[in-house]
Amino acid sequence: MKTYQITLKNCAFYGRHGALAEESVLGQRFFIDAELEVPAASALAEDDLTATVHYGHAFTVIEDVVTKTRRALIEALANDIALALCAKFPQIRRAAITVRKPSVPIPGILDHVEVRVEHRP
Repeated sequence: MKTYQITLKNCAFYGRHGALAEESVLGQRFFIDAELEVPAASALAEDDLTATVHYGHAFTVIEDVVTKTRRALIEALANDIALALCAKFPQIRRAAITVRKPSVPIPGILDHVEVRVEHRP
């Protein structure tokens, strides 16, 4: 089966995820990448929007999960995003979700912590 990939890169949202109580109060920005593999079907050959994943709608699904839920682990958040996208868009064959958390409560200097979860429905 011929497939192609849709990538939403570095989507930024404000959320309240983390294991510490302060993180649920203060919140912070989270950055999300979503790689979605979908079958080519008629989207490529016929320029058919209904045969693909509308990336604007995918962005909204990600936003809803990040901003309207609370998770202690960002890997659980990434999994929630993958499951929500696959539920909304049954044509997705693979969803790889990366969550980056820039403000981590550890005593050290780093850009961010990142996890990646891959889901194949």
